[in-house]
Amino acid sequence: MTNSIPKKLAPLFLRGRYGLERESQRVDHDGKLAKTPHPKKLGDRSYHHTIQTDFSETQIELITPVLSSISGMLDYVEALYDVALRSMDKEEMLWPASMPPVLPAQEEEIEIADLKRFEEVLYRRYLAKVYGKRKQMVSGIHFNFEVCPEFFDELASEWDCSANEARNEVYLKISRNYLRSRWLITYLFGATPVAADGYFEKDDPRPETLVRSLRSSRFGYTNHENLQADYTSYQKYQQSIRQMVTDGLLSEEKEFYAPLRLRSGGPFKEFGDHVRYLEIRNIDIDPFARAGITQEELVFIRLFLLYLAFSPEDADRQMIEEGNQINDQIALEHPRQVSRYQKEGLAILAGMEKMAAEYQLPLPKYLLEDAKRAFLDPNETLAVRLLDQLEEQGHLKQGDPLPRYAEAFLTFGTAAAKKYYSSAWEKDYLLSGFSDMELSTQLLMFDALQKGLGMEVLDREEQFLSLSGFGRKEYVKNANMTSKDTYVSALIMENKVVTKKILERAGFRVPHGLEFSSFEKARAAYEQVKWLGEGVVIKPKTTNYGIGISIFKGRFSADDYEEALRIAFEEDAAILVEEFFAGTEYRFFVLGDHVSAVLERTPANVTGDGVKTITQLVEEKNEDPLRGTHHRAPLEEIQLSEVERLMLKEQQLTPESVPAAGQTVYLRENSNVSTGGDSIDRTDELPQAYKEIAVQAVHALGAKISGIDLIIPNMNISAQAPNAYGILEANFNPAMHMHIYPYQGTSRRLTMEIIEMLFPEVKKQK
Repeated sequence: MTNSIPKKLAPLFLRGRYGLERESQRVDHDGKLAKTPHPKKLGDRSYHHTIQTDFSETQIELITPVLSSISGMLDYVEALYDVALRSMDKEEMLWPASMPPVLPAQEEEIEIADLKRFEEVLYRRYLAKVYGKRKQMVSGIHFNFEVCPEFFDELASEWDCSANEARNEVYLKISRNYLRSRWLITYLFGATPVAADGYFEKDDPRPETLVRSLRSSRFGYTNHENLQADYTSYQKYQQSIRQMVTDGLLSEEKEFYAPLRLRSGGPFKEFGDHVRYLEIRNIDIDPFARAGITQEELVFIRLFLLYLAFSPEDADRQMIEEGNQINDQIALEHPRQVSRYQKEGLAILAGMEKMAAEYQLPLPKYLLEDAKRAFLDPNETLAVRLLDQLEEQGHLKQGDPLPRYAEAFLTFGTAAAKKYYSSAWEKDYLLSGFSDMELSTQLLMFDALQKGLGMEVLDREEQFLSLSGFGRKEYVKNANMTSKDTYVSALIMENKVVTKKILERAGFRVPHGLEFSSFEKARAAYEQVKWLGEGVVIKPKTTNYGIGISIFKGRFSADDYEEALRIAFEEDAAILVEEFFAGTEYRFFVLGDHVSAVLERTPANVTGDGVKTITQLVEEKNEDPLRGTHHRAPLEEIQLSEVERLMLKEQQLTPESVPAAGQTVYLRENSNVSTGGDSIDRTDELPQAYKEIAVQAVHALGAKISGIDLIIPNMNISAQAPNAYGILEANFNPAMHMHIYPYQGTSRRLTMEIIEMLFPEVKKQK
């Protein structure tokens, strides 16, 4: 009997680390197995961290890193789903269920994964021979659960043993109890009531009715009955598996496909001296969840594991064998049938509820209430929820023959796959799970995940990432602030006054102007400001995204001047008043020694139709799915704030004015996309001479990555001509999404260029 665990340690038990593996078959839009190879866009499978192939070439596996929260882990799964789907052929989807769609009539048509390492191919050929290819096509969820080290440090002190000894004892107790009672998970979350055609061979034994979990039963993908590990201790566990290999019952350690496996963290052939984490493997894919499982299901499983660890019960070998039999019975019960183990299930739930209350654990009570309702009424289980959908979509009635349910399963699976497909492609610039982050960062994360780099979000609010691969690690902030630039170069570009001085001394044309640190001093300089030039620009000293900028191209009143000062001072403690440069504004994205992209940026505008007001036209233009707010979309929504109203006033217009048909009304003078402007790619049109000026200017600032803004009156005149250009400012954090999703023109995948700069090996893998 294992030593008891003090209940004071229960909160530490819940501070775990988690990982998830989710398998899925690639299918076409008719729900048939894909016939294409593993997507080339996902790079080399030999080093890819997060997206692999399982048994077959069509079976994708999404693998999260180790994460400190269940919600964070599910965010990662959602992101990987987007990456996998958008990397596949546009005509392909991911099958949303554990049981595969229709399989080929001839088993040899199921293609084993085409991997570089021949030993991996040989291993899959061995599995095909021993278990058959059809069983290998079943997919599932593997939940990896690790208790935090502090739990075992405290427990070791209580038990007067080493932390590793405590680990082994606790994990083994959980394993024994889980194998005895895992049928509870099968009952609640089983979701494979029927198989499509082709799963069973003609003469194969099979269930005669609908079941709770075909996958978790003896008809699923399991080891032969004589393959049983010894969970008495970790040493005996290792010895028993190695003995099965020695006896020829297993080809190698990883062939042991138990519902629960003890993992040391390394390859199977390198068992460590202690268990590092548990791999829970008997979880059906939840077809109602795009990720394949919900947070509620995972939190329930975690509570179940805690109950098994702290329970005074400790299953022995005979109880484990009994648990295997019960699980098979539960799995093969009709989903609508009240379970023969209802009483025992309710007793376990009552024990979990009592423990949660006694230990004062911060767990949602509704999880246990829902589970109890499911045992009292099987219609509340996941399997019956799925059956209800099959009967609705297949126009079935209870008691219809299995083949009709199999057809309905294909209809349901195809419809669900299309639903999840649409969710991934509807706004393909967003990365699910992380759509609250800045858009350029999301796009960089997508590219990093697609190419197989390790990716960790260090600070979500600050857009701080860690990327790893090829034996090293790189830190990235805001998608383009990297170790390639110095801290001082960012400070230089952040300070518009310093930027201008450095560029002017290096021979570049910049606007002249004045700096003010108080509203009163700026207001008193009204007469002086009027002599700067025909027009002036009033802007904050250090802010980005075009916020707080006002532009007067001609004469302006003292009242309008004061309003512009107020707007600028709201964004910064110091402002600049500069001469206005006439011409077209271009954003040059400089990366190292070359210009990667050039955008012409048109100020926020609407075009009249002679009927709608400016307010209505703005609302209509904002309906574009590429427009959003807070840099979470490629184009920003147009606003009608004080700045826009001031601009309209200069044109003798108001938001309620009705422009003539074809009349373009500009709502801003500054052309920042972040203030509602339009972006037009001009990379291939701008002469090289202007690109060289941009590169040289960025180098003068000591930077490697910058978005530098040039005013060019006429791109067709020589860049060396007088007043051929003017440099407005340089940005240390230039948005990349507007180059990737321009309003018009060619997309430039700058985020991938950043990744290839940090990890040149990625480029070599193309």
